[in-house]
Amino acid sequence: MTNGIIGKKIGMVSLFTLEGNQIPVSVVEAGPCYVTQVKKDSTDGYNSVQLGFGKKKKKLINKPISGHLAKSIENKDIDPFSILKEFRVNNPEDFELGQKISLSNVFKIGEKINVSGTIKGRGFSGVVKRHGFHGGKKTHGSMSHRIPGSIGCSATPGRVLKGKKLPGQYGNTRQTVKNLEVIDIRESDNVILIKGAVPGCKSGILELKKIKQ
Repeated sequence: MTNGIIGKKIGMVSLFTLEGNQIPVSVVEAGPCYVTQVKKDSTDGYNSVQLGFGKKKKKLINKPISGHLAKSIENKDIDPFSILKEFRVNNPEDFELGQKISLSNVFKIGEKINVSGTIKGRGFSGVVKRHGFHGGKKTHGSMSHRIPGSIGCSATPGRVLKGKKLPGQYGNTRQTVKNLEVIDIRESDNVILIKGAVPGCKSGILELKKIKQ
């Protein structure tokens, strides 16, 4: 099977074990996904499958994407997909267009996985919010409450060094959280419960992948 699946973040809840311990879990709607393209090393230079997830009205699909999806959804009562993503596979011959990929085909309870997504965008932020600077004094006439302060440049080298922690764009970048444990899989609802927090906001698109052995 594939090494991952596409999902959508629903939110977070708490679960309690039989011993009374509280476990924070992320609730993710993952799958079902459908194979929309199969790539082989002989023709494309690498082995992968493209999966489709989510629904989108046909009138909102442009002609290139509509033609691309035609073979995978023809003769099937399936709406066009809103999300398309690729996952590497070892044996592309095991897949065919329109094949359904569900949670139970990819993951199992207790398994460790990696989750990737786009974190929340926070716009242009200062160093206190962006990098966690503690800031300057709050009293006695201090004029530097939240400014970055000296950045260490003088005659030598006479410029700001690359990588210096300064104000700037914060968030809206891709992030991967590794080694998260699968607490439960609810196949009937296409829901997977993952221990801990995953990147992004509610309804954000996620990629759930197996850990490379």
